[in-house]
Amino acid sequence: MPRLWDVPVRDSTRVRETRVAAEGAAALAGLDERRTAAAALVATELATNLLKHGEGGQVLIDVVDPPVLRRVGAGARMVQIVAIDHGPGIADLPAALRDGVSTTRSLGAGLGTCLRLADDFDLHSTPGRGTVAVARVGSTQRGDGVSAGPAETVWSDGVPGSRDDRSGRVAPDSVWSGGGTSGSGRRPSGVPDSATQGTTPTDTVACGGLTGHPAVAGRPLPADAPADSPAWAVEPYLREAPAPGPPGAEAVPARGLPGDGGTRCAERPDPSREPSMPVADVRAGGVNIPYAGAEFSGDAWTWVRSGDLVTLMLADGLGHGPEAARASSAAVAALHRWAHLGPAEALRQLHDALKATRGAAVALAQLDLRAGRLRFAGIGNVGARLRTDGTWHPLVSRPGIVGVHRPATLRAEEADWTGDPLLILHTDGLPSRWTPPSDAGPAAADPAVTAAVTIRDASSPARPVRDDTAVAVLTPTPPEHP
Repeated sequence: MPRLWDVPVRDSTRVRETRVAAEGAAALAGLDERRTAAAALVATELATNLLKHGEGGQVLIDVVDPPVLRRVGAGARMVQIVAIDHGPGIADLPAALRDGVSTTRSLGAGLGTCLRLADDFDLHSTPGRGTVAVARVGSTQRGDGVSAGPAETVWSDGVPGSRDDRSGRVAPDSVWSGGGTSGSGRRPSGVPDSATQGTTPTDTVACGGLTGHPAVAGRPLPADAPADSPAWAVEPYLREAPAPGPPGAEAVPARGLPGDGGTRCAERPDPSREPSMPVADVRAGGVNIPYAGAEFSGDAWTWVRSGDLVTLMLADGLGHGPEAARASSAAVAALHRWAHLGPAEALRQLHDALKATRGAAVALAQLDLRAGRLRFAGIGNVGARLRTDGTWHPLVSRPGIVGVHRPATLRAEEADWTGDPLLILHTDGLPSRWTPPSDAGPAAADPAVTAAVTIRDASSPARPVRDDTAVAVLTPTPPEHP
């Protein structure tokens, strides 16, 4: 089961607890001493910043996979550190990200330190509503102390002269969640762009906001492979295994491990529909908060890729605590085996995999990158909202419990992935009357920031989340700005 850290930062004693939590997460992620120290320092700076500027808040620490699925290095896990507050916000984000700028007579190096040390860093703040910061620290960084990849970009809402400090380029204005501003240092997670440009993975790659899951659940890895080998590490052992599927499904060649039965079928979109435009790529991210500061959450999110099919899943194990976490973790492990299936057929497979657990509510959203179409199917009370052309559309799940009671009929709902799309999946830890904001933000925002802002704006210090709460977000990968 995944280990999570939820540290309420109300006084200086919690700063040390945050640093220790980051070190524990770094050990799970397999980071070396140098990158462990970087993760600990980033967590310390964000926690200290909460006390100095945010009137306190919370730090969430998890071990996740990179926000972009890549064939090269896809198995590298990262420490994700999320700081959330309901404080006064930051009026001038570009200035706050520069060293030597402070409103509290300190050295003013905190956020600049995070920007330099983290592989990914994104910041969003709304005056009067609070600030969200997301940092990820992985195992690879350039020797000069700056992560590989393009220079940082500071995104700002209506702040003249917002620019990339290295190049002097002015970034385009952007509006994000209630008129807030967003500053980011977006970097690839240890993978140079040149290593992946022009390539499209054709094998299943498993990613998500969990730790400790094998690449393919329930199947022994080769004798010479480590028990925690990522999906890409066992590619030499994969084989083609086409086989007929259920009625209405078209058999397609797919990869599978020896001994998995060879069942491989895929749901096909309605041929009468006009095809949409292909999608270059997508990013996914999420935030998971365990109920009452527990070590485990009954909620879990993950995403997997098989060829041009990218599937985002959010599972909510019944209740909360270790047994709920076992159910949602079983769903994550099972999805890694069935990444090539459409949402409805994958839910049927997950139902069988969860029969030995207390069951879970599960939502699956699958994007066909080549067709530019999104398909959705869900069972239980996991919410889903899709924004296209500035309008939010609910995606409806069927009543039931995966592993306990499956609907007799289950079909995937389809929609075009166009018009500045944004997909949010959320568990019932959010208030029942929660609605997404009308200005949920630009595609440039890190999906984990979108998830954290969703949770922040749906709660307050006086009204914290009332159950395990997870939000997972799928967005297009923004193009490189000139």
